[in-house]
Amino acid sequence: MSKSLVGTKSIAFAIRIINLYEFLCQHQKEFVLSKQLLRSGTSIGALIREAEHGQSKADFLNKMNIALKEANECDYWLLLLREGVYLQTSEYNSIQKDCDELIKLLVAIVKTTKSNLKKVANRVHG
Repeated sequence: MSKSLVGTKSIAFAIRIINLYEFLCQHQKEFVLSKQLLRSGTSIGALIREAEHGQSKADFLNKMNIALKEANECDYWLLLLREGVYLQTSEYNSIQKDCDELIKLLVAIVKTTKSNLKKVANRVHG
């Protein structure tokens, strides 16, 4: 993966999610929500990696949009785990902060890419 900030942060986040999944399964005996969290939390980085080698800017944008959706889904599972008392507030706050940071980075990338694609389209059709 390239040295992009979002790529680096998504890998670190995925590692935290894997560790949290193992904790939830072993110590909390929680298997359903934690599996959903594992899937969404680890797919973010995979989608970013796919996007980095997209076939076009539109493909890049599509993959980044999906990564953003996965990050939002991950945020949802984290909230349910906290509300379900599987995570203490301090544990939740720590990992949710990382999730929120990824969401903000992905929103910025998606907005910038959409703006750039519109500029190109306007030049072509203008």
